[in-house]
This record gives sequence, C-alpha cells and structure tokens, in this order.
Amino acid sequence: MTMTFYKYQGTGNDFIIVDNRLKIINKKDTKRIAELCDRRFGIGADGFILLENDKISDFKMVYYNADGNESTMCGNGGRCIAAFAKFIGIIDNETEFVAIDGLHKAKIENNNVQLQMQDVSEVETHANHLFLDTGSPHHVETVSDIKSLDVKSLGSKIRYGQPYNEAGSNVNFVEQETADTFAVRTYERGVEDETLSCGTGVTAVALAMHANGKTKSNSVHLKTPGGKLNVTFKCNGEGYNNIWLTGPTEQVFKGEVEW
Repeated sequence: MTMTFYKYQGTGNDFIIVDNRLKIINKKDTKRIAELCDRRFGIGADGFILLENDKISDFKMVYYNADGNESTMCGNGGRCIAAFAKFIGIIDNETEFVAIDGLHKAKIENNNVQLQMQDVSEVETHANHLFLDTGSPHHVETVSDIKSLDVKSLGSKIRYGQPYNEAGSNVNFVEQETADTFAVRTYERGVEDETLSCGTGVTAVALAMHANGKTKSNSVHLKTPGGKLNVTFKCNGEGYNNIWLTGPTEQVFKGEVEW
C-alpha cells in the first residue's frame, strides 16, 4: 500500500503526519512506524502522528515515539497537527482536539500555533531537580554551561535511573539567561537521544522555574537548539492552569512511501 505523508517541524522537533480518517493504517505495526522514523533508512522523524476522526472534537491525535510505540502527549506534535488540520481544511484558525491526555484547544495565526496544555496540579521538588507531568513526565535540572553539556550521556543515565526505572522520564537541562528567559536542552525517551526541541519539556521547565522561584513571570521564554518557544500560565496557589505553549510550525514536504 502507498501511504501519503506530510513532514512537519516545530522548532526542529520533526514529525511524520498521516491523515488516517479512513483508517488505512495498521496502528499495531510498530515496527514499520519505527522504520519510517529512522533517519538513515526511513523518512526520519522524532515522532509519527495520525490524525483521526473523533466524535466529540474536531479530530483525534494519535502519537508514536520514534521507537514505534504509542506514547504520551507531545506538545510540538500537537501544535503541528493543528497546523496540518487547517492545511487539509477540517478546521479554520481555532480548534479543539483530543489526544491521549484529553482535550486540547489550539489557535493558529500564520505559522504560529498556540496550544493549550493540561493543568498541572503538582511540581515535585527534590534536592537536585524538579519533577512534573505536563502530559508527559519531565525531570528538570538546572545546569551551568549548557552548550557544552553531553545531553545524550547524562540524559540516558537519568532517564533509566532511580526513581524512573523502565518507564523512564524525559530529562530537561536548564540554564537561566534573564529573569524570564531560559535555555533548554532535552533528552527524550522513545527517541533515546537529544531532540532539538520538546513542547511538553519547555512547558515543564517554565512551570518548574516558576515553582522554585527562578522567575516571577507568568510568561516565560524558552530557547531550545531548534528555536524559541513561549509558555504562559496562571498559578492558582495549588498548581497551574490556563497553560499555553506557543511557537512556529512548518510543513517541510509531502511524500509517498510504501507502508
């Protein structure tokens, strides 16, 4: 079978997106998904996304990591699939869609997409890091000289170490630049390497840096190797709500491949 796909990227976090409203894709074929995400033998991507019909919202987002396994929420993937939904004409400039962690709203203005993230009720503070779930689990750790950091080596040790073990956690390294600006580098589970950007990761960083008093702003700028993102939120005393992730998206190319 020949499958039409679209390649999208959001601040360097790249995805293969397929319109699966007619249910043409065998979603259990994780081996083939991993092959397509391979950067040497396939199309190459950090993740694989299916757009499907949904009874209660505009569409459903089904997300797979590069290893072929269905995974938790992907923020940049959510922004990219919103842009894709507008491209194929099923939405206009605003949408509400369902993902594995529930309903998300999105707003599109030119190539910028704002995505509303799920509320976060708790930020765990530990001796050397913070931990929170922004649709995906995130370990957040402040560092110095972030540019020279060996993210793959250090991230993999944390990802598989205590207390995360086999389930694992994404790992974010953070260096503060100004009162409301932070540099971020992320090791992503499922990719098992550093990615140029991570949407749920920068969301976690923004909330963590507010929770530990590194910033007082409720609009935080995040600089990743793949580009700049912004996270806004409200703090209700017990957690965070009205969380929005904003940044650019781009359709890189369209192609066909044998499934």
